[in-house]
Amino acid sequence: MTVTLRYAARSDVGLVRSNNQDSAYAGPNLLVVADGMGGHAGGDVASALTIAALVGLDRPDHSSDQSMSELERSIDRARQDLVDATTADPDLAGMGTTVTALLKSGNTLAMAHLGDSRAYLLRDGTLAQVTVDHTFVQHLVDTGRITPDEAESHPQRNVVMRVLGDFDLDLTPDLSIREAVPGDRWMLCSDGLSGFVPDGEIAEVLSTVPDPYDAVERLVSMSMRAGSTDNITVVVADVLDDAAAAGTTATVTPEIVGSAALAGVTAAGSGTPSASAAPHAEIDGDTVTGFSRGGAAQGGQQAPVPVAVGVLSDPAAQDNLADTLEQAMIAGGTDEEQYQPDIQPDDDLAEEADEEAPTRKKRVWLTVVGALLLVVGLVLAGWGGYRWTQTQYYVGESDGQVAVFRGIPATAGPLTFSTAVELTGTRVDELPAFVADRVNETIRATSLEDARGRAERLIAEATEETEPSASPSPSSTPTPTTSEPASTSSPKSTPTASKETGTGGNG
Repeated sequence: MTVTLRYAARSDVGLVRSNNQDSAYAGPNLLVVADGMGGHAGGDVASALTIAALVGLDRPDHSSDQSMSELERSIDRARQDLVDATTADPDLAGMGTTVTALLKSGNTLAMAHLGDSRAYLLRDGTLAQVTVDHTFVQHLVDTGRITPDEAESHPQRNVVMRVLGDFDLDLTPDLSIREAVPGDRWMLCSDGLSGFVPDGEIAEVLSTVPDPYDAVERLVSMSMRAGSTDNITVVVADVLDDAAAAGTTATVTPEIVGSAALAGVTAAGSGTPSASAAPHAEIDGDTVTGFSRGGAAQGGQQAPVPVAVGVLSDPAAQDNLADTLEQAMIAGGTDEEQYQPDIQPDDDLAEEADEEAPTRKKRVWLTVVGALLLVVGLVLAGWGGYRWTQTQYYVGESDGQVAVFRGIPATAGPLTFSTAVELTGTRVDELPAFVADRVNETIRATSLEDARGRAERLIAEATEETEPSASPSPSSTPTPTTSEPASTSSPKSTPTASKETGTGGNG
């Protein structure tokens, strides 16, 4: 019996960061998440280089005995690429990235892990964290100095102790082999999700949302609603047996997201779909893989498949990341590029001293002007981000009613990024429970008209689900029943008495 992976990947810059330093790859045989270090220079470059070094592993011809060593060698090659990148461009010195990867080989999965990105396994309805965070607070937990609950709010919870970096030091990743069990669901994510959404809520989504594409969309949205301050990246993959794979259309087009996609990193081999291809394109399940294999290397081993690292046609690709990736593959500079100091005669020293004072004042002014420009730039960037949020719409709850909102369902401290623009008049608590849950979770829309249409359809569906029940209307004049003869001289009561007096009763 063979197994197949059905997968989806999604990466979002989030609500706070100006660029996306996360990268991820999901293919028929390989799943990877890399989270570039936000506080280090070139975190986006580090994560993109790591993906570029690993994509060549997405082949179906790995043996179970060699898959773990191949994964380890590729990660070491990624580390060397980071070293070469900083040699070519010293401004990138200090960059680093986490890496969490799964490589399928037959019915086994080889795993490698460095940093605080995570791998989760949902099996038989139970979600378990498979990886261990390489963080300072996790070390405190392991040594019994703090509890896991205290770690969640520890001020140094984001301090990572083991990462893939540009320093010439071999940090061996955690390596393991696991069985690929049909029915399992794997999730790899950066801490932009796991640091803000509780495991219980993640488990509920993974258990109840059957399609991986819908699951990653839901998890990213939940993270933003929880106020995530980091980039958010999620990969979800289902393990299918032959019968399950035959009943579905297998997606074998790899998905590359985050900074690796912006840099133009593509799947290996000629004719391979690029990162700009439709992310949810599907290929018939009889096709095993969309990759070409490299020729045989000396010694009969499989030759490394070349990684296509290209520049996107979009000139706005952030920070010229593609150019940096190309430089990482080239030996660093020539002797002509080395700095040559000017040699001045002694007679010029006095003149230089006279000019030093105004030069120092000029530097101070330049520093002040530069700081002001930086502040103005940050304000403009924040305003531009807020203006973008006001072009978004969704359906949610306001004042207990189904409402149409402009903005996104998120907050940042005292700031709220959405406003109810239309109230439908339909109360949420009068809707069926499952419809009310959908409203409370919010429903994305592409425009104001789309949001109105979604709200109207939702209310209409809820109305159809609720059948009207007939209520008996009370009679204004009860009909008396007499079991014994009347004791008075009048043989019967007058029928119009209750209408004249306005009351009904027994005489």
